[in-house]
Amino acid sequence: MKVVIERNVLLRGLSHVQSVVERRNTIPILSNVLIDADSAGLRLTATDLDIEVIETVPAEVERPGGTTAQAHLLYDIVRKLPDGAQLELEANAGDQPLALRSGRSDFSLQTLPRDDFPALSEGEPSHRFTISAPDLKRLVERTRFAISTEETRYYLNGIYLHQAAAPNSANGSGTLRAVATDGHRLAQAELPLPEGAAGMPGVIVPRKCVTELARLIDEAEGDVDVALSSSKLRFTFSALRLTSKLIDGTFPDYERVIPHQNDKRLTVERRLFAEAVDRVSTVSSDRGRAVKLAIDGDTLTLSVNSPEAGTATEEIAVSYTAEPLQIGFNPRYLLDITSQLESDEAHLLLSDAGAPTLIRDPADTAALYVLMPMRV
Repeated sequence: MKVVIERNVLLRGLSHVQSVVERRNTIPILSNVLIDADSAGLRLTATDLDIEVIETVPAEVERPGGTTAQAHLLYDIVRKLPDGAQLELEANAGDQPLALRSGRSDFSLQTLPRDDFPALSEGEPSHRFTISAPDLKRLVERTRFAISTEETRYYLNGIYLHQAAAPNSANGSGTLRAVATDGHRLAQAELPLPEGAAGMPGVIVPRKCVTELARLIDEAEGDVDVALSSSKLRFTFSALRLTSKLIDGTFPDYERVIPHQNDKRLTVERRLFAEAVDRVSTVSSDRGRAVKLAIDGDTLTLSVNSPEAGTATEEIAVSYTAEPLQIGFNPRYLLDITSQLESDEAHLLLSDAGAPTLIRDPADTAALYVLMPMRV
């Protein structure tokens, strides 16, 4: 193999694939990136056996072939080379070192045989559909903050992507819905069901795949092709392909925890509310300590009482016409949700101090958030 490639092009491709490679691996080949050169360009592949990222970048291929090299080491070397430099990569057959040359810089990197590199079998997808990059990004960003990190409840360690019935639908059309919950909060976002997604199985996309997708989708433009089966999911955009195994489990019946009878509407100015929550929670040394919301007429009083640090109280003007109510929430969860809202206002639909609260964004009716209260 012998190729010439521009430094920025190679760096961009390596940055996309190397992030799935774990820093510590008991299987040496999984620390490497597979480098294949052919008429299509330079193809880079990395995997951890659960996720695989493949990207093809343009290069001048003088001699086709392939090898593997340590992913993070190669990325660090290329990152430190001068911007706009031309790189030459050369490797002979077998496990011979990979030569990397650029100007007066010359590196010789240890390799492992390309035949030892594992391939993530994709199988035959049951459904294929296309979704715009902005729409996919919105589904992911609106929900991923609520993914559980509790490993014992592994079925909550991802986003549940499924077909759902459209509300008030007379013609039977549905939506593509994303849901995440950790048992304390729930986030849901949806969009009209893409053509080809009808009848798709509900799948749980793992947290690591969601993280990689969120990072990659930032640079994506146009449409994203989605292919899925009951065990794997593949996203393809431009010259990059992300394939992931799915979580083998049953997502709970989340619709049971979404309140529909909450009749007390609290309207707050989103930015002022978030800033007030952030300020009063500063005195709390315990991450599990609640911020108390005391609502009475057009005044909302936020307070935190910490035996170790002291107390904090702040009042803001709100719109509220129901009877007075006191309720407590985890301040971090409140801030996570308000950061997702696009509108200048936030609507909190409440019932009582012990019931879940529904939070809505007036500017995005396709998203909703549920937050469980805390004792205060």
